[in-house]
Amino acid sequence: MSGPLTYHGLTWDHPRGRDALVEAARRLERDGAGIRIRWETQPLEGFESTPVAQLAADHDLLVLDHPHLGEAVAAGHLLPLDPLLPAGVLAALEREVVGPSLASYRLDGSLWALPLDAATQVLACRPDRVEQPPGTWEEVLRLARRMPVAPALAGPHALLGFAALCVALGRPPATDPDRFVEPGAGAEAFAVLQELARTAPAGTSEQNPIALLERMDRGGDLACVPLVYGYVGYSGPGHHVRYADAPTAYPGGPVGSTLGGTGVALTGRTASTPDLLEHLTALVSEPWQRGLVPDHSGQPSLRAAWDDPRLDAATDGFYRRTRRTMDHAWVRPRHRGWIGFQDAGSALLRDALTTPGTDAAATLTRLDALYRQHLPTPQETAR
Repeated sequence: MSGPLTYHGLTWDHPRGRDALVEAARRLERDGAGIRIRWETQPLEGFESTPVAQLAADHDLLVLDHPHLGEAVAAGHLLPLDPLLPAGVLAALEREVVGPSLASYRLDGSLWALPLDAATQVLACRPDRVEQPPGTWEEVLRLARRMPVAPALAGPHALLGFAALCVALGRPPATDPDRFVEPGAGAEAFAVLQELARTAPAGTSEQNPIALLERMDRGGDLACVPLVYGYVGYSGPGHHVRYADAPTAYPGGPVGSTLGGTGVALTGRTASTPDLLEHLTALVSEPWQRGLVPDHSGQPSLRAAWDDPRLDAATDGFYRRTRRTMDHAWVRPRHRGWIGFQDAGSALLRDALTTPGTDAAATLTRLDALYRQHLPTPQETAR
């Protein structure tokens, strides 16, 4: 007699990306379901940059970031979920998911992943060092002149922070095929990050968001990271990080933040079954989003969880303090070629920001050239 059908999944190696999925899979086996799920992990850097094509051949389920959709969908590596899930489930998610998390997984008229986790860049600080979190970028700069403040620059984060600053300045990126950002906003955003990079504590430019938050949580040599992806696990009893909405360019201005979070997708090799689809639906259901997910280190995607007083109190107000930013986060382009630009553009900006005397105009010219180089061709766009 054959046993349960086994599916192989890949997620990222952090309690937030791993623990709830592993617990949910354990419950499947405990309850004698007709399927089993075996979760493997990859480092955060792989999650951010490894092409889905390299991962889909060996896995049935992928936890991925929405900017990977362009290449994955164009190459046929993912299954559209609309034909597989009841229309009522998808309609409910449209109403219930926080911010643009669900919309970020829609491309070419189809939904390619379920928003398992919601996140965006927010401000993080130590409340024992920073009594009142800075609300504007000018206040961030003033804080950095008297306390250790660091921008997030490692991996893709130099570009993502730069983009968020342009959003705060009222000039969202990627609206013009000839240039990535409007030159005036780009120069202003570059100047802010350059000043912060000049006085940042040693080693912070090589640290990813997890490492920056752990550094802040452990000791006192980092008082504030003004724009970093929020990780709820570093806030609350026993921790020393407090979050706030991302800074604005001026009082009352638009909040500038680049959407993150994760979605769970089915690869093209997957033979979906009713049991598997039921399990995926449960992962984004209100009972699990308010219970299993946050109770096992996860960061839920449903409004009901973000509005839950129990969860907010247990995390020092993480959800309440960052909700405005989450609701207004900027969604990155998802066209084929975006990930290549994100990696190359971030490396360019990081080098420029950490090299004294770098000319902003020349850097932005090179950034625009990289952006044009990675845009899909007219033939690809027409497909």
